[in-house]
Amino acid sequence: MNKQKCALLSIFSNSALIFFKVIAGILMGSVSVISEAIHSSIDLLASIVAFFSIKAASKAEDAGHPFGHGKYENVSGFVEALLILLAAALIVYQAIKRMFQGGTVENVGAGIFVMLLAAVVNFVISMILLKTSKKTDSIALEADAMHLLTDVYTSIGVFIGLILLQITKIPIIDPITAIVVAVLIVRTSINLIKKSLNDLVDSKLPDDDITKIINILDSHMEITRYHSLKTRKSGPTREINVNVHVFANESLIDAHSLSDKIEEEIKNIFPGNSYVMIHLEPEIPINLINQHSKAI
Repeated sequence: MNKQKCALLSIFSNSALIFFKVIAGILMGSVSVISEAIHSSIDLLASIVAFFSIKAASKAEDAGHPFGHGKYENVSGFVEALLILLAAALIVYQAIKRMFQGGTVENVGAGIFVMLLAAVVNFVISMILLKTSKKTDSIALEADAMHLLTDVYTSIGVFIGLILLQITKIPIIDPITAIVVAVLIVRTSINLIKKSLNDLVDSKLPDDDITKIINILDSHMEITRYHSLKTRKSGPTREINVNVHVFANESLIDAHSLSDKIEEEIKNIFPGNSYVMIHLEPEIPINLINQHSKAI
């Protein structure tokens, strides 16, 4: 399944779950179930953002975007993380309001069923999205998957809270459960913000990726040395620049062939598109430098 189809799947599943949660929350008068409906509504908005960002990021490079449109996905991941924070704030507000105003929860069994259904559906969809995000290296799809996975945890939390409420008949368990849900949501949001900002500010690639690049450069005996290795990430696209030295007596054809080979090998180790720029420089042997010095 491609990225856009996965994003659409997330939109449809969130829409259906919002409907069931809203109906159940209203019938029960449960702030924790209504908080889950709010969470799913934010998830739906995030899924829509992810869908359009993935669509925009998939466009080929043009005159205005010579390195492609990959950063649309990074922006989407950041926006989705902020939306998660908004969901947490709304849930806490509703929970505190319920604590002071009080209220009873009815039809607990219906809520338990809806929360269990939501957890199962969201788990299945999130696993599909996570698998595709890893395959395509999509930060937007990963953020959407993490939204749904958080929804799984929070649905289970509300599920447990409703069971305790049914057993103990203590009303305050409902808003307390909602606040615990909000804390879990905030944690996910912080992690997503860190990850999306990391690429937006052009941080270097992870050490594991850089090690792979260095291993390729070290494997070519024609290279005498290399320096100025610069890397960054734009959506699923990695951008790599490096200066490579070869002997001055190397033919232009051989040097160009070496450059093409290194570029192809680096592209092959990473999913998606990669921009690789190899700057070739001549390595003048010491004996030729000495001869030149004596002639002077």
